[in-house]
Amino acid sequence: MTANRHRVDVDPYTAAGAAFVVVGGLVAAVAQPLDLAKGSWLAAYLVLVCGVALVVIGVAQQQLTTAVPQRERTWQLAGWGAANALVIAGSLSSVPPITDAGSVVLFATLALTAWIGRPLLHTRRGAASAYIAVLIILAVSAPIGSFLAHTRA
Repeated sequence: MTANRHRVDVDPYTAAGAAFVVVGGLVAAVAQPLDLAKGSWLAAYLVLVCGVALVVIGVAQQQLTTAVPQRERTWQLAGWGAANALVIAGSLSSVPPITDAGSVVLFATLALTAWIGRPLLHTRRGAASAYIAVLIILAVSAPIGSFLAHTRA
């Protein structure tokens, strides 16, 4: 008897996004028992910004008719990781300039993401609408988050 094997290609955006959702869920599970002051913020940030947004971006970019060059994908994921690491570090340490740096890197990464996905902007697919919505929400919320980091420091 032979096993029927199916190859499943996992997009790195989807895989990373799913991992962030799981980590965010774990943080949420331990935040209250460990009395983590910013645990609920961190859990929400990991799930929504780091995870869900990245999954939406990955799924939408899979709808592109041409493949995203590896160099651009690498820069996009590196920017995503660096931006979120800086925002999290700045927020948890209450050092707003680090949060600001993360917001700047996130903005640059969002610009690259918009550039990569510009062919999606001419379609009416659900993935394109979600892609556009995520980019707009993140672009608007980044400066708001930086402002809040300064008011709470």
